[in-house]
Amino acid sequence: MARRIEDYALVGDRQTGALVGRDGSIDWLCLPRFDSPACFAALLGGPENGHWRLAPAGAGACTRRAYLPDSLVLESVWETPEGTVRVLDFMPHRDVAPDLVRIVEGVSGRVGMLGVLRLRFDYGHVVPWMRRCGGHRVAVAGPDSVWLRSEPPVRTYGKDFSTRSEFTVAAGERVAFVLTWHPSHQPRPELIDPHLSLDHCLRDWRAWAARSVYRGPHRDAVVRSLITLKALTYTPTGGIVAAPTTSLPEQVGGVRNWDYRYCWLRDSALTLNVLLSAGYREEAAAWRDWLLRAIAGNPSELQIMYGLGGERRLPETQLPWLSGYERSAPVRLGNAAVDQRQLDVYGEVLDTLHICRNRGLPAAAPGWNLQRSLMDYLESAWRAPDEGLWEVRGARRHFVHSKVMAWAAADRAVCAVERFPQLPGHPGRWRAMREEVHREVCRLGYDSDRGTFTQAYGSAELDAATLLIPRVGFLPPSDPRIAGTVDAVRRELSQDGLVRRYGSGRAGPSAVDGLPGSEGAFLACSFWLVDALWMIGRRQEARALFDELLALRNDVGLLAEEYDPVGRRQLGNFPQAFSHIGLVDSALTLLSRGTAD
Repeated sequence: MARRIEDYALVGDRQTGALVGRDGSIDWLCLPRFDSPACFAALLGGPENGHWRLAPAGAGACTRRAYLPDSLVLESVWETPEGTVRVLDFMPHRDVAPDLVRIVEGVSGRVGMLGVLRLRFDYGHVVPWMRRCGGHRVAVAGPDSVWLRSEPPVRTYGKDFSTRSEFTVAAGERVAFVLTWHPSHQPRPELIDPHLSLDHCLRDWRAWAARSVYRGPHRDAVVRSLITLKALTYTPTGGIVAAPTTSLPEQVGGVRNWDYRYCWLRDSALTLNVLLSAGYREEAAAWRDWLLRAIAGNPSELQIMYGLGGERRLPETQLPWLSGYERSAPVRLGNAAVDQRQLDVYGEVLDTLHICRNRGLPAAAPGWNLQRSLMDYLESAWRAPDEGLWEVRGARRHFVHSKVMAWAAADRAVCAVERFPQLPGHPGRWRAMREEVHREVCRLGYDSDRGTFTQAYGSAELDAATLLIPRVGFLPPSDPRIAGTVDAVRRELSQDGLVRRYGSGRAGPSAVDGLPGSEGAFLACSFWLVDALWMIGRRQEARALFDELLALRNDVGLLAEEYDPVGRRQLGNFPQAFSHIGLVDSALTLLSRGTAD
């Protein structure tokens, strides 16, 4: 498959999502959940692994495309010698079963259309049995059943293990296709009206977008990012997936390919703050409640990520029949990093719940008792090495960011009992821990010769996560060590103004993460640099970098995890919640007061 990652757009129903290419081909869709097996997996292999293309016969990429304003309804327009046609792709907010709707509308002339549907269940591995039933095409294999119908009926036929349709649309004519999934042992769900569903979908998305309280100059970019975050929310539980995809590479042709269809705790505080600041208290409360359910249990067993419903077992396996995006193998399911020790997540959790208290979210029943348990464990555990925020698959180390977040955990616990004296706890012990961690980080995690915090104790490597030090309050932005760290990160980790997470080797295995190859600039870290520049008073530089980052979005406003400044292309799983959280957070930061240049 020759499409770049940025050639795709997302449609979804807030329980799963599909990626639609510029050429009208849907190359990725997992049903019925984000983490379910894909029935279209051409994204990670080829057309034989499943896709659904709907476009003018003989046409390539669409002439233009865009989301309909303030919605997740994608409009793709082809201008051909015979006329102009548009295709609207969307997934209605489901009642029971997931539906994928594609409406073809003639704009001018008469345009011949071709549809090619290849369903391949179990990540492109299983060819289903196809049959006709009452004017529908029905695919069944194992636990999966998919029904395809059109309004008005369009003739379909089989060819090369695909279902094809050929028809013509004239100006003002509409043909709608609906693909519906359900468990194969259950009867077909009730049919939806595709045109009425379009109206409802647009109304619902626009009503949701209208709740945003952002009133700054980047309204379109912010609302698009917020809609993307909403689309990545698994509505039944409130969990937010990092991305709807697996194994899109951090280096094309490399092995840094991971499954991101889970919920990470590292994103929790930033996510909550963005949702609350943008006016979405209901979504923030749902995310907080998901978090409390997911982490309930023994504090020593706190994981860095969980499944959509809080599932804990996410074993990592590989799919050898998929060649990988642009031959970037292996394709992975699950994520072995779930078993890593990352001390920063304790600080993330306590910071998240601290924000909830300060922003007036109603208290959750187990909240404070859980936080006390986490602190009881962290009082001794913070001294141990870990794998760190970036899930390195090398040796455990004393990562500075992990220690800073341990400090943040103690600080938030102290702040809680000081503000709410009725809360039981051990403020004296927590203050002592806070002071000890602070002294140790400043002594062992700071390179006075270079004037910067480092990635780990005794290491010369830098880490973009140290840009978060002033944000969590470990040091004030006015402290010269903060400006020194910002300058060092820009000097040693930046390329064309964009920030890498750390200094992974460009040739051979990295001494930091234990993996061969390299990766692109990490977009969330680049947004952290925007925030850090603003906080230390370099406002013009912050605005300039933010504008550069906005320019990296694709034509429909979406961002992947990383960007390759050399190849000038997006990399990593797509669209990436962390990147869009960073975008909204930086846009909000640029509205805040700060010290002038």
